[in-house]
Amino acid sequence: MKQENIHNYLRSYFLANECPILQEKQGVLAVQLTVDLDKELMNRPFYWHYLEKTGGTPNPMTLTLVTNQDEEMVQGEFVHFGAPRLHQIFSSTKKLASFIRLYENIQPSSHQNAPLHPWLCLNIKISYQCDLKKDRFISLGLHLVSGAVVDDFHDQLSEKNLTPKIPDYTFTISPIIKPASGISRLEKIVEMLISKEDHSWSEEAKRRWAADQLLLDQFYEDNLEAESYAVEKEALRKQYEPVITAEVINGGIFYLSP
Repeated sequence: MKQENIHNYLRSYFLANECPILQEKQGVLAVQLTVDLDKELMNRPFYWHYLEKTGGTPNPMTLTLVTNQDEEMVQGEFVHFGAPRLHQIFSSTKKLASFIRLYENIQPSSHQNAPLHPWLCLNIKISYQCDLKKDRFISLGLHLVSGAVVDDFHDQLSEKNLTPKIPDYTFTISPIIKPASGISRLEKIVEMLISKEDHSWSEEAKRRWAADQLLLDQFYEDNLEAESYAVEKEALRKQYEPVITAEVINGGIFYLSP
């Protein structure tokens, strides 16, 4: 997941949760948290418990996130794909709003109503795991009329003015492809993308697994029936066995201008 994509994702997350943006420039995002998002992200249970008991005035924190390491003069929390903060926000997104429906807020050029076309978007985390781990993020958009599929769809959405209410002088095109069928199509595309990748990492993991298994067998050479041997053998399997998982972080139906 590119740093620019992370910045756009963070911006969308905070705007969707009604957090005012205090400062934004390339690679830097400062936001004023709401009470709900302060409770969600900042791990201050004693503060909020005390405030609720005493009836004090809430003072949610501000949060500055940096996605460009070159911004050395900015005091903030550096966020990259493996950062705990980003994965915390992924989990929060799933809990607060895993699926949404939004409309592009356009201004028709005439009094004639403008059409908005339905798109299904899925943001997906693909994890590659053995004794090492790597994650990557993909965003796919499926046009629910033509069946066209677009990559990096979230980046395109971040450039549009979206609203939860259908704008005046617009109408929606009915989808030909049902959302459930669309999800199945995108799942097959993800499987195809994974199948075409270089999987030499898994073969290397298997070789490391075989080498450690050989050492274990030599150590227990005269006692392969021991319970401890079975436990350690299973531990090696869990450590080295190559596994690929794909997890939908969130998604939505977006009605966009052609």
